[in-house]
Formats: sequence, structure tokens, C-alpha cells
Amino acid sequence: MADDPLVVFTPSGKRGRFPAGTPVLTAARQLGVDLDSVCGGRGICSKCQITPSYGEFSKLGVSVQDDALSPWNKVEQRYKDKRGLIDGRRLGCQALIEGDVVIDVPPESQVHRQVVRKRAEARDIVMNPSTRLFYVEVEEPDMHKPSGDLERLAEALRVQWEIENVQCDLQILQTMQPVLRKGGWKVTVAVHLGDSNTPPRIMHIWPGLYEGSLYGLAVDLGSTTIAAHLCDLKTGEVVASSGIMNPQIRFGEDLMSRVSYAMMNKGGDQEMTRAVREGMAQLFTQISAEAGIDQTLIVDAVFVCNPVMHHLFLGIDPFELGQAPFALATSNALSLRASELDLNIHPAARVYLLPCIAGHVGADAAAVALSEAPDKSKDLVLVVDVGTNAEILLGNTEKVLACSSPTGPAFEGAQISSGQRAAPGAIERVEINPDTKEPRFRVIGSDLWSDEDGFAEAVATTGITGICGSGIIEAIAEMRLAGVLDASGLIGSAEQTGSSRCIQDGRTNAYVLWDGSADGGPTITVTNPDIRAIQMAKAALYSGARLLMDKFGVDTVDRVVLAGAFGAHISAKHAMVLGMIPDCPLEKVTSAGNAAGTGARIALLNTEARREIEETVRQIEKVETAVEPRFQEHFVNASAIPNSVEPFPILETVVTLPEVNFNTGGGDGAADGGRRRRRRRG
Repeated sequence: MADDPLVVFTPSGKRGRFPAGTPVLTAARQLGVDLDSVCGGRGICSKCQITPSYGEFSKLGVSVQDDALSPWNKVEQRYKDKRGLIDGRRLGCQALIEGDVVIDVPPESQVHRQVVRKRAEARDIVMNPSTRLFYVEVEEPDMHKPSGDLERLAEALRVQWEIENVQCDLQILQTMQPVLRKGGWKVTVAVHLGDSNTPPRIMHIWPGLYEGSLYGLAVDLGSTTIAAHLCDLKTGEVVASSGIMNPQIRFGEDLMSRVSYAMMNKGGDQEMTRAVREGMAQLFTQISAEAGIDQTLIVDAVFVCNPVMHHLFLGIDPFELGQAPFALATSNALSLRASELDLNIHPAARVYLLPCIAGHVGADAAAVALSEAPDKSKDLVLVVDVGTNAEILLGNTEKVLACSSPTGPAFEGAQISSGQRAAPGAIERVEINPDTKEPRFRVIGSDLWSDEDGFAEAVATTGITGICGSGIIEAIAEMRLAGVLDASGLIGSAEQTGSSRCIQDGRTNAYVLWDGSADGGPTITVTNPDIRAIQMAKAALYSGARLLMDKFGVDTVDRVVLAGAFGAHISAKHAMVLGMIPDCPLEKVTSAGNAAGTGARIALLNTEARREIEETVRQIEKVETAVEPRFQEHFVNASAIPNSVEPFPILETVVTLPEVNFNTGGGDGAADGGRRRRRRRG
């Protein structure tokens, strides 16, 4: 009716007229306003808090009088006395509309509220979890209307919350009856809301009103490490994060080694499946203990992983992934039960695996695409997830291309003579004076540089134990900048470089970064085999990126995003000096942290994002590096530091690369140390 009070909700802007006496919560539901309620309007959960506004609102065309809502009532007072209620707030289920009114729904009262991520350039996560809590009042059993407790519980969910065809597992049936009676037929039910393929399912049941949380896991199952984030499904908060080394490493450091192990050892694939699931059990126990929660409260999990990890985690022999045409058992997203995967969380918890893009481009790349959204970028962005197997995306709103590159574990400190994981005591930053060739460095666990006062005391507890991935990258790039390393990757002798830090190491030379022998510690050197390992890894990375640029028909990109836990610690300048990434303004090279893990978290907290990434993956154009003839050509060119053919004009405005050549056997290589190296333009 035109004379009925007008209600305007902010920030949604939704409006409508309702008869006087209509609860605010009812009006919100009818208009589709995002106002939370677990108890269904019974005044016991306080999720539907709203803030009425009074006065003149000319832009909205509303004048709000002081009596626009019904008076403060006993239910609201009881809640305020017991729990506290911010002044000016009302409960939407108790406040009745009596006149024209403007109602603000605060963020914490919104079901699909946004969880703002720390990085400003990243999108917010809209909360829309797959499992939610619902308070219901169940009809008591009646001799004259015989039916089961489960059927009456399902009917309550249908009538009070419009949840149709709810199902449950045996373990719910085994515990349901005493819970219903203890709660006086008033219970809180955790329901996995299902999707087009799966019906809603009861996950938990508590007597009375349960005001605790439910949890989900976002898991990045990598070749080298497994990282997990435990999230509160009500707030989106990450309550604990933890990681372990992937136990499969003992079967091979890289993916193809593991495929080979499965091919050469009968039952090898099952052995690796057991190992990774046991590791997962250890990780989940650890993260639950850290958060102080019961593991059965973990009712949802999202996994991202590369195709080989995907198959081995699922118990699928990866044999077909080891040979062309690299056929996946399935590339679709999967929704499974935790019990099917031997996961030690709620046995009926749903486990969602993001879709794979191609035989060598997995669900981890899909997660990066979800997190960084290259398909929504107006400028051309190159996203590189740096790991044992690098996933590379190139795209904009026009199209997105994807490939993977087998970089191996060198970037993570493996295959390096003094290499180690990023842990306290590892060298992580390096600078070398181009005149004296003397180094200084920082180790994880201390903010001091090695030439600063107090450094020795600061690292006394950890010692200086080795060099991690970011440290070896900076060390090699600094050696190139200081003229102790030539473009081909050879370290000069003491005579050639004028530095006693360059020592003979077999038939080649090594550079002494730290001599800890006086204190009984290790001597940390960078050797020519170390250089070769990094050259192979960075050449694979660059070649994959360059191949996508060829396919896109471009020679440059507008910006570069370095993803992955390791990518977060790479210096853009040093990465470009090495030739890991294409020439680009340094300020346009940013870090996205663990983008695959963030993508998993988005998919965990927002089920709509799952549909979005499934559609996005269908649109991504896959490029298989193994069968591309130009990949090898790019790889050979990219083996030089930074590149034997490709120009890096932007880099040349930032640094000067000495023109030295240590393949002559003479001692005159350092004489040209101040000249800019000239490159043949490709």
C-alpha cells in the first residue's frame, strides 16, 4: 500500500513499503537484504543487529521520525545486559517498522560480508561459505503422527529456513536423538548447503543455540611444501596457518622424478599417496592444536595443487602425466568427502579441488588466476608462481594464456652446495661492493647486515648455516653486477677479478660469501655448479614467459606479479639482472605472496568463487611447453645472464652490467669491468 511505511536499507540501497508492525528482519528478507540470523528471528542469536537512522535524508527522499521503530523491548534489554549492545543498535527481529525509516546493516551483521585482505591491490573476499549454522525448533514426537526425529528435523529446516531435501550421514543419526532431547527440541544445525550436484547435508547438531564457529581449511599442496590456512567460516579470519615439507620428497625432488618412481616401482604411486595423506594428517593435527579447536569442527576444505600432486593425493597413478599428450584423469573441479581421502577432519566434510587447466598446468595455477584475476586486468599482466614447477599466466581482459615450466627445486635452496630452506640462520639478502668485491649479507632472524655492529651477537643463537633461495638469487645477481661472474655464468679467478674471495674449486672457481671456519661454522660459497642450477631454473622460467608472449604477439608486458611463498621474497632488480623475468619497469614488478593459497582461501570462503573459477578455467588458453619448438630456443638464449639475445633496455637504465669474459684463461677480464655490456638486439 502507498500509505505503508517506506524502509530504505543501506549500504545496499534496497527499499520497499511494509505494513506497520513488520519486523525489520522480515522486511530485509523480503527485499533480499544481506542481514544475518542464525535463530530465525527468535531474539536469541543477536546476528541481526541493525542501526536505525533518524532525521532528514533528502537524497533518499525520506524523513525519519523518532518513533519510526517500535520501542526498545525486554529481549533487547536482556541481550544488552548479558552481552552488551552498541548504543544505537537494535535487533532486527525485535524492532518493528512503524514509520518511514532508514536502516543501516553493519558489516558484522551481513551474511556475505567482505573480508578485506591486507594487500590493497587484491580483491576483497565476499563471505559466502558452503556450511552455515541454523537454529531450529523441532516438533516433538507424537503417537498420533508417527515419524522419525530426522524427518521432523528436516521438516523444521524446510519450513523455517527453506532448506529442501536435507540429508545426513550415519554418524549424525547415531548422535541426533539425545541432542534433540537435551536441547528441548531446540537445536543448532550445521548444514552444508550443497550445490547443483549435491543435496544439503547436516554436518553437526548442538542442543540449544550454538554460538561457536565452524572452520574450513585452504590447502596449497605443493611439490616441496604443504601449506594450510585454517579459517573461521563465520568471520573469514585465518585463525592459524602452518606448513610442512611434502613427505613425497624422499621419492624425488621434482615432479618427473616422482612420476618415474611410480613407473619403475610397482605400487610406488600408492606409496606416495599414503605418504602425502599421512603428512596431511600431521599438518591438520598441528594446525588444530595451534588454534585450540576440535578437528571435527573442520567441515570444509579446499585444495589446490599441480596435476601430479592432484593425482597422487587422489590415489590416481600419474603414469599418463609422464608422457605426451599428458592426459589428466579429469580436469574438472571435484567435490569429495574427507573420509574418501583419509583426512582427519569431520568425516563428512566436503573437500573441493579446484579444476586443473591442463596436463602440466594444475589447480594451483587456477587458484592463482582466481586470486590475481588476470582476466579482469586492463593492462597486460604476467603472473609467475615461482616454485619447483612454475605456473605462468599472461593475460588481460582480452584473453589469458597459461603454461608451466619445470624450474626444479634450485630456487628453494635445493641442488645448491650451501643451500637450505628459508629458516633462521640462512642468508637471505646479499650485496657485493663492485670495487672491493667484498660482500655483506643478512640472515633470517636478524635485521642487521653482516658489517653492522652487533651482527655477531644477533646471530649467535642461530649461527650462519647456509643460503636460501632468495639469498642465492641475490648473491648471483650481485656477483654479476660486481664483475666476478660473466654473462655465460663463469666465476672468475682471483687474478681475473682482483679478489681473493674467488678461489679455485676443482676445474672452476667459487666465490666465498662467508668463512665460518674460525668459529667452527660452515664456509658458505657460491660455486659454478650452483650457478648452473640457477641458470637452468631461471632459463626455464623465462622461456615459459617468453613463449606466452610469443603466443600473445607481444615483446613486452605492462607489469609482472611474482607469486608463491618464494616469489614474495625475490628482489625485482636481482630477478631481472638474472633474466628470470622479462624486462619491465621495476616499480611494475610486485609480489602477490602465496597467491595459490589465497585463491584456495577465496574458494573456501565464497562458494560463488568456485563457479567463477570453473568458468574462467574453461576460457584460459593452455600452452604446452614440451611440444613448443621455440621453447628450446628461448631456453638456450635465457641461459646467459641475463640473456644472450633478448634486450633489457629498461634494466640498462637502472644498472650497469660489466663486460667481462672468464672463458679466456687470461687475467685481463676485470679490465673492462666499468664498461656497459653490449648485446645483440634480437
